[in-house]
Amino acid sequence: MTLLNKYLLKEIINIFFIVLTLVIGIFITVDYLGTMDEFIHSGISLQRAFVYVLLKIPFVVTQFIPVALLLSTLIVFGLMSKNNEIIILKSSGISIFYLLRPVMLIGFIFSITLVFLAEITVPITMSKSNAIKHKEIRKDDAIASKGKNIWIKGKRKIIHIKYFHPAEEMIFGVTCNFFNDDFKMIKRIDAKKGNFKAGKWMLQDLMRQVLDENSGEYLISFHDTITEKLDFFPEDLQKAVKKSEEMNFKELLNYIRKVEAEGYDATTYRVDLYSKTAYPFVCLIMVLIGTGLTARGKLGKGLPRSIAIGLGIAFLYWVFYSFCLSLGYGGLLPPVVAAWAANIVFLCFGSLSLLNAE
Repeated sequence: MTLLNKYLLKEIINIFFIVLTLVIGIFITVDYLGTMDEFIHSGISLQRAFVYVLLKIPFVVTQFIPVALLLSTLIVFGLMSKNNEIIILKSSGISIFYLLRPVMLIGFIFSITLVFLAEITVPITMSKSNAIKHKEIRKDDAIASKGKNIWIKGKRKIIHIKYFHPAEEMIFGVTCNFFNDDFKMIKRIDAKKGNFKAGKWMLQDLMRQVLDENSGEYLISFHDTITEKLDFFPEDLQKAVKKSEEMNFKELLNYIRKVEAEGYDATTYRVDLYSKTAYPFVCLIMVLIGTGLTARGKLGKGLPRSIAIGLGIAFLYWVFYSFCLSLGYGGLLPPVVAAWAANIVFLCFGSLSLLNAE
């Protein structure tokens, strides 16, 4: 490895860890202090609350690695441009693509790092963090989830839901058992599906069994639709279902296959599955964009400007990426297109910037 490549690697990595450390420090401070009232109200110890915040750090790191890479690339090449080092290197016959080699190596290394974190570390830490959040902080003990199945204990009610669709806020395979004070079942509803409207659940394609107190027998009736006030909201179910970030690629794929094998729509999870394959490549794309913009020798004539440009590009990427994922969740885009669209657009932008710089 040449001296120039070693210099670029050293400078970019040093600034990368400085930026990432600052971001993590800000996150810990804001998240810990911002939820202090909730911690105090729940009665959880501040040490346990701090553990809850620390467990979220691996997930935060995966979100900010691409931004830190982009900023570090812009800052290093921006300072080189300010000191006319880029012009000197070009005058010596050194190509922009030669400068790109160590930068792409760094991008590749951190892409592998993202895969490692997303597959091994994040599912474990986020599962533990969410467990502390729902069981110790918010006391959501009335709702339990195992696999696709959700069990809800209400006031003289026990409700079982086979599957909850997060994007459409619909429930499938619903069984509601209602009891009297002696814990004797007085009514049971078995519904194919249901959706939430005007503060109540509208259950569809159902069978209702109601206890006749005089005869002691259950009267059975069938309905297309009824409205039932239950003891939970879609937000409660969102907390109960297992999140995509709590599963690695293989677990999420198996979960999707089980959901689809039972005839339910798993579009939301398919979008998340493809995003797990697409997201690590953003590291390579960000260093490509950073190199292309600053290696021209015209952009990034100062440190504040380089940082502003980096934050602006990162913001545009996240807005477009989230927008595409939302379209995928809603079924307006195929899952694979929704997950990869932002990467493809910004890869084209980075490539054009690099060719223009050369």
